[in-house]
Amino acid sequence: MSAPRAPRDFWLLGLCASRFLITVIQMVYAVSLLGFSWLADRLGARRIVLFSATVGGAAAVAFALFARSYVSGLVLYSLVALTQGGTYSGSLMLVAERYDAARRGSAMGWLIAGSSLSHAASLVIAGITLPRGGYPLAFAVAAVGTVLGAIAAALALRTTPNVVHQRHAGMRVQVEVLRNPDAMRLTAGYTFHSWELLGMWAWVPAFVAASLAAAGAANLEAVRVGAWIASSFHVVGLVASSSMGHLSDRLGRRRVLLLLAAISGACSMLFGWLIASPLLILAVVGAVYAFAALGDSPVLSAALSEAVRPGYLGAALALRSFLGFGAGAIAPLVFGVVLDATNAPGMTPTHWGWAFVALGAGGVGAAVCAYGLRDRRSR
Repeated sequence: MSAPRAPRDFWLLGLCASRFLITVIQMVYAVSLLGFSWLADRLGARRIVLFSATVGGAAAVAFALFARSYVSGLVLYSLVALTQGGTYSGSLMLVAERYDAARRGSAMGWLIAGSSLSHAASLVIAGITLPRGGYPLAFAVAAVGTVLGAIAAALALRTTPNVVHQRHAGMRVQVEVLRNPDAMRLTAGYTFHSWELLGMWAWVPAFVAASLAAAGAANLEAVRVGAWIASSFHVVGLVASSSMGHLSDRLGRRRVLLLLAAISGACSMLFGWLIASPLLILAVVGAVYAFAALGDSPVLSAALSEAVRPGYLGAALALRSFLGFGAGAIAPLVFGVVLDATNAPGMTPTHWGWAFVALGAGGVGAAVCAYGLRDRRSR
């Protein structure tokens, strides 16, 4: 299949718009990623993306209309989450099919940038709609985005063939993925990446709010500013994804992964000790932190698509997603445990350094994994 002349064509724009609009509704779908990634190898990535987007749009509308209690909210939101994974892993597989290695990092960077923008947009939407119509209006607006995302996916993929890649005779998943050194290093690197990134995303708003409160800001104002700064970090992540994927096309995946992991790990080791620093310093260091922590995401995806044969990429993504999002779910809990252990019981936390150091273990681990990779620089 021939690749387009430029990675930012209307096909990619449509797929990015779909990811942005769909992801506004929610951010957690590890089980869904595991199942849909496995199915994409067997049914084709295009079919999985369109199915997941369509059913996800319907589930989001149902959630917005009928989630009015704990039970209804839990059931309907679980349905929304279960439909979302196919749009992520399937879109990565479609990009891998369409773009050669020389432009794949850039294309995947733009795709993941769409998700980063949606995370920021979801906070903005909540801030605008909650005072005007409460949670029903906020959910309704997010559901509209999900429906529009399904439409964008259908338009972008209307002429894209559904490809089911042939598997090599006698080649099992265990051999192609589990016994593939680079695939396992990249999977481990993604797991460490998720530990650091998702832990950071979960706790940075509270940390900034605590810093402002310690400086004398009113509690409500501190929370508001903390949320806006956290939203701005997602925008920084958009720039990181789009630029670092492109840079890895030029300098090689290994080099960029090693650099970003080293920077994010260093930021994790430093950030928590800056609680008494001026807001400007927190914002600048936090922006560098967010840039480095998210910037390796498209590079990891591009590298994995090059390390694994196309017929097994879904299986590799399924394993990666399960381990990565599992680590990302545990990291905020570990952060909280360390925070409690390093502060006086019953008091507002003032010592945040060691909790962020715990996240920094992810950056260090990701750097070690990147160091052992073979350099597959695109030419």
